[in-house]
Amino acid sequence: MNQYKILIIEDSQEIREGIRLLLNDESYQILEAASGEQGLELFSDEIDLVILDIMMPGISGLRTCEEIRNHSNVPILFLTALVQESDRLIGLMAGGDDYLTKPFSYAELLARIKALLRRYYVYKGKFDLQQMDEMESQTPIRGGGIVINEA
Repeated sequence: MNQYKILIIEDSQEIREGIRLLLNDESYQILEAASGEQGLELFSDEIDLVILDIMMPGISGLRTCEEIRNHSNVPILFLTALVQESDRLIGLMAGGDDYLTKPFSYAELLARIKALLRRYYVYKGKFDLQQMDEMESQTPIRGGGIVINEA
């Protein structure tokens, strides 16, 4: 059972709800924010990963990312409608660790989340690769109506 805490900062309630449902099925703990300002208020050292939109009212996702980076190395995955290569480069240079464009596949989003968490916690020394592989093999992969259980 995953005990990771993920902060979703996204102004679209529909997208937040879809991601929440996906991640609740995977037993992640979820916090939600509808703006960069609200996301910064909710952010703490207990957050394991941030999913962040770029185009939001108020503080942009890029500025939100920079603010988080001033305090933390937590993985940040940009999830945005900005599809140009220059947009991706700007997002990654602002401190993002990954970049996924809308519309997106929930299966791909979940795979990217797991990869980011795996790298982050191996880097932090909390787990070694074998422990992460064992933890991930206990969780089936779901996508497109298909469930893959590696066990």
